[in-house]
Amino acid sequence: MADYLHLGVYSDWVEQAAAPRARAAVPAADEVREAVRRMVSSAGADGAPTDVRLERQWTAGGLHGEELSYSVGFGPRTRAWLLKPADATEPLPGVLALHGHDGFKYYGKEKIADGPEPPSAAVEALRADLYEGRAVANDLAAEGYVVLVPDVFTWGSRRFPLAEMPPSIHGLSAGQVDEPATYNPAARRHEHLVEKYCTVLGTTMAAVVAREDRIALAYLRGRSDTNDQTACIGLSGGGCRSALLRATSEELTAAVVVGMMSTYDGLLDHNVVDHTWMFLPRMLPAQVDWPDLAACQSPAPLLVQYNRHDQLFTLEGATAAHERIGAHYAGAEAAYTGQFFDGPHKLDREMQFAAFTWLRDALSGCSRPAG
Repeated sequence: MADYLHLGVYSDWVEQAAAPRARAAVPAADEVREAVRRMVSSAGADGAPTDVRLERQWTAGGLHGEELSYSVGFGPRTRAWLLKPADATEPLPGVLALHGHDGFKYYGKEKIADGPEPPSAAVEALRADLYEGRAVANDLAAEGYVVLVPDVFTWGSRRFPLAEMPPSIHGLSAGQVDEPATYNPAARRHEHLVEKYCTVLGTTMAAVVAREDRIALAYLRGRSDTNDQTACIGLSGGGCRSALLRATSEELTAAVVVGMMSTYDGLLDHNVVDHTWMFLPRMLPAQVDWPDLAACQSPAPLLVQYNRHDQLFTLEGATAAHERIGAHYAGAEAAYTGQFFDGPHKLDREMQFAAFTWLRDALSGCSRPAG
C-alpha cells in the first residue's frame, strides 16, 4: 500500500476509492463532451454580454487599446481590455488572453496586459516571476491579433469586496485597507466559501468561469474588426480557463494551455493542496480525467506547454497527461502539440515565442508575420 504524506492514516482510502480505477481507461470523446456540457450548463445560459460600454481608448507602443465594461447577468460589471495593432485596417484573428489564478485575485487583466497606466509594483513582480517580465497580451496583439483580456469571476473588477467577506476569512483589524497584500490571502481562503455557494446554487466555480469566458468569446467573435478565426491562451489558472473554454466551445478555433496539465492521479500527495477549485470541478463523473476534458474537442487544434520542473505538477503526472491527450488525438496527431520545457512554473519568452509560432500556424496564417 502506498503511504501518502497528506493522507497519512487514510492512505488506504486511495485503494478503496472508485475514481482512480474508473479513470484507468480513456473515455470516448463524446462521453466527455456530454459530461462537460452537463457541468457547464449548471452556470446558466450563454450568449453575448449585455450593456457593453466603451469606457476609454488609448494608443501606446503601436497598439490601439480599449477599456470595455459589460454585464454577464449578475454581480459587478466585467472590465476588459482590448488590444490590437494601431495600424490595422482589415479584420484580424481574435485571441482571448486569459489571466491566471496566481494566488493573486486583487487584479485580473492587469497581470498579463498593459493598459493606459503603468503596472503596479506588485504586478511587475508577478510578471518577473511568471512571464519573464513581459505583458504577454500586448506582445500577442503586436503579432497581428485583436486580443481581449477580460477579468473573470472573483478576480479584478469581478472580485468580492474584502469587507463583504466573513470576518473569519478577511481578519481585518482597524486601519487595514483593501490592497493586494491584504486582499490576496483572504481571497485564497474565500475561494472555498465561493465553491460552497456554488454547490448550494447547483453549479461549480469551473462552470461559472467557463460561462464568462464563453460570453467574452461571443463578444470577441462578434466584433467587426475580427474574422472567423479565434483562439485562447493562458498560463496556470489561465491555462485552466483555456482548457475549460476549449472543452465547452465549438466556436473556438484553437487553444493554448500552459502550465496546467496533469492527470488527477498525478496530483495525489503532491499538488492537490495548491490548486484552485476551477481545476477540480466536482460535477465531472469519476471516469473523466483533466486531460480528457482538455482534449474532448479533438481534432480541434490544441497546444499544451509543460514545464519539467513545475512545482505545481509532477513530471510523471504531466507525461501521463500528454500520453492521454495523444490517445484522444489518435488519427489526428498533427492537431495536438505537447511541448516540454526545462524550468519551473512559468510562461517565459522561449515558451511565448513557441506558442505564438504555433498560433500562427493554427489560425491558418491569418495573422501578420512576427517581427
